[in-house]
Amino acid sequence: MRHGNKGNKLSRTASHRRALLSNLGCQLITYKRITTTLAKAKALRTYIEPLITKTKATESKESIMHNHRIVFSYLNDKLAVKELFTVVAPKVAGRPGGYTRIIKLGARVGDNAEIAMIELVDFNDVYGKTAPDAAEPAKKTRRSGSAKKKTDTEEDVATAEVVATEIKTSKKKAAKADDLMIIEGIGPKIAEVLTAAGIVTFADLAATTAENIKEIMDASEGSFNAADATTWPEQAQLAADGKMDELKELQEKLNGGREEA
Repeated sequence: MRHGNKGNKLSRTASHRRALLSNLGCQLITYKRITTTLAKAKALRTYIEPLITKTKATESKESIMHNHRIVFSYLNDKLAVKELFTVVAPKVAGRPGGYTRIIKLGARVGDNAEIAMIELVDFNDVYGKTAPDAAEPAKKTRRSGSAKKKTDTEEDVATAEVVATEIKTSKKKAAKADDLMIIEGIGPKIAEVLTAAGIVTFADLAATTAENIKEIMDASEGSFNAADATTWPEQAQLAADGKMDELKELQEKLNGGREEA
């Protein structure tokens, strides 16, 4: 009978099981989410969560160094230990245990083994629930509490107004943007470079000299040596004024943006 035997040996020897859980723990810390069998995921949870708890002992430099050595004796991977103490530890500082989540994924094709995904709870942005930041508890009084709530509400309203203003501004910019590829000699890549430089409308292009356009293209990562921006401001001015017929007539005389000899 196996009454009271909580640990799953996973059909392995003790050394093999320790090596398996050590490798799975390093992968979980590095990638924050891994897929394995359900039995291995459950065994990994009891193996890795006590190690994560040890990152919270920060009373002194000696205790931090001591816990570093203990965790390293389990993981045997310097990069994983560094990731655990520098990236994972601040995230889980306010969570009192339960750092991992196991989600069943059904049976594996072939041997019909149960598959599951194990992940660090605080690194899943889909659910939107993360541990609160660790902070010293403050004294609670009715007056200070009401004043704090009022202040928080005012800050939330101000933040919401700023976000709404930014969204409206971005929508206006997107609505006012013109198709610069109408200009003879401007292709998709050049249009991206000009847009990144803040030239998004025909009026913007018309107000920019050919020399400045050349400097913008030279400063970009692409190679636009063959592009000639001599007539682009003139074409952009016609487009901004709505004189499309005159623009077509001008473009018929051009060859890639430059005047034909």
